[in-house]
Amino acid sequence: MSDIIQLLPDHVANQIAAGEVVQRPASVVKELLENSIDAGATTITLLLKDAGKTLIQVIDDGKGMSVTDARMCFERHATSKIQKAEDLFNLNTKGFRGEALASIAAISHVELKTKQKTDELGTCIKIEGSKVNSQEFINTAIGTSIAVKNLFYNIPARRNFLKSDTVETRHIIDEFQRVALAHPTITFLLHHNNNEVYHLKSSNLRKRIVNVFGVKMNEKLVPINEQTDILTIEGFVAKPEYAKRKRGEQFFFVNDRFIKSSYLNHAVVNAFDGLLENGMHPSYFLYLKVPTKSIDINIHPTKTEIKFDNEKALYAMLRATVKHSLGQYSIAPVLDFDRDATLDISYNQKKNNSQTSAPKILVDPDFNPFKEEKQSEIRFPFKREKKQENWESLYTSVISDNEKQEELFSENEDKIQKTFQIQRKYVLSLIKSGVVLIHQSLAHQRILYEEFLESITVKEANSQQLLFPVKISFSSQEIEMIYTIKSELENAGFSFDEFTKESVTIKGIPISVTESKITIILEQLLNDIDLEVPDTSFSHFDIMAKSFAKTLAIKTGTKLSEKEQDALVNDLFSCKEPNVSPFGKSIFKTLTLNEIDNLFNS
Repeated sequence: MSDIIQLLPDHVANQIAAGEVVQRPASVVKELLENSIDAGATTITLLLKDAGKTLIQVIDDGKGMSVTDARMCFERHATSKIQKAEDLFNLNTKGFRGEALASIAAISHVELKTKQKTDELGTCIKIEGSKVNSQEFINTAIGTSIAVKNLFYNIPARRNFLKSDTVETRHIIDEFQRVALAHPTITFLLHHNNNEVYHLKSSNLRKRIVNVFGVKMNEKLVPINEQTDILTIEGFVAKPEYAKRKRGEQFFFVNDRFIKSSYLNHAVVNAFDGLLENGMHPSYFLYLKVPTKSIDINIHPTKTEIKFDNEKALYAMLRATVKHSLGQYSIAPVLDFDRDATLDISYNQKKNNSQTSAPKILVDPDFNPFKEEKQSEIRFPFKREKKQENWESLYTSVISDNEKQEELFSENEDKIQKTFQIQRKYVLSLIKSGVVLIHQSLAHQRILYEEFLESITVKEANSQQLLFPVKISFSSQEIEMIYTIKSELENAGFSFDEFTKESVTIKGIPISVTESKITIILEQLLNDIDLEVPDTSFSHFDIMAKSFAKTLAIKTGTKLSEKEQDALVNDLFSCKEPNVSPFGKSIFKTLTLNEIDNLFNS
């Protein structure tokens, strides 16, 4: 039998390693930005074309690299931060250059330009698929510029798996925000297809958050600050009234590195206990400083997850700190043992020495509950009532109602109620073979989804003009996303007046949408775009119809009249696909009479 196991060629091994490190353009952006930060840059510029598929270029004014370092950084297993195994558990930097650059160069065309302050000339290296095509001296600015072009050009299968430009841009902006929020003293610029998306000047933490998420964020923030021997916490949480239905604005940074932690998130949410509506999520920007030896940041390839030595202590301290700040700034209720001021004697009464008179109570002194009284006389302890002369009139309406009811049943004996609402969540409908149990919210989602989809793609959507245009604030990347799907939204019935970097003005909405629902619908739509539906001409319309249906459908707990129940059932079974909701969930279950009988015969 021939041997099976063999060593992979270097170029194949590099491509496999690249697939693990570089999942999408955002992965490249993260690595290059972090490299520039560790190079000591004060200004970092990110240039993108076609959501990073055509070009990702990062330019910094850091310390640059020597000729040897410029060549070595593209070698496999090259690194600037690890010399021995123990260094893995004592990392203080993100990595100057190395490690990921070899993987990036294996699947793209890379051009590196770099120069140190002490050198007269810089170095330019061009690489295609791990192969160095040229290396020469050039005249360039101090710092480093790395341009990554045609990502995944030699792995077409991976390139085909990339999502739409809108989705990939969103992922890049997410990474850009995380790095920018972690380093507020560095100036960051982001340009996409020659349009400036961000220009974040060096500032403090609060200003950086406001510059990233818009001026409206400033009034929402509650400062957090706590220092202990094992942990330092600073940052901000948003006031409870600004909580959102999505978890977008939730940021944890540990030693200036963005992380995800459901455990720590639970601690923050717990601190908001009793302050948030059901289904709402608080926004927060929390920066934790811990000893490097107490954490392990290598448990996840992207280093977004961290293992802590003392998780329980961190949980308790984080929860207590957030809760204390909410109470300190009068956001959360606090215990108050002061007397009720309304019970105090007024100043004027004290000054005049006047006596407060007791309230007068009127009592009938002749009232005797045991005394037999005439039927013509009804007495009450506080008041004597006149005799009711025509007592029969009290029952006239009851008698007439009963008569009407008898007439109703005598004339419509065959009319039986066919639908019943159960726990304000399900509708039970009677059919000849048994019963159908329908989930009212999912059924309404299916009805609205098909109506919206037909309206958007087949019919010309009707729009209602607003008497006063509505101006809604969004973050810069959300404005960018809305603008990219502007034509689809207009087909759906929206009409826009003005776009700015932080707001959009709407002057018309679909006739089925109320003014109060505009913000909720657009926020839900932006969130649903993150579900990464493949880029087709139909996808945005489909996402839009699903978002509208999910937002506007009746919710569990809504009481339906008999007519509304009947209409829901009829409309559902008029749909093309009444069996499943737009999100693939079963809408109804049928129980035949035999199945019901078997429930009692077993």
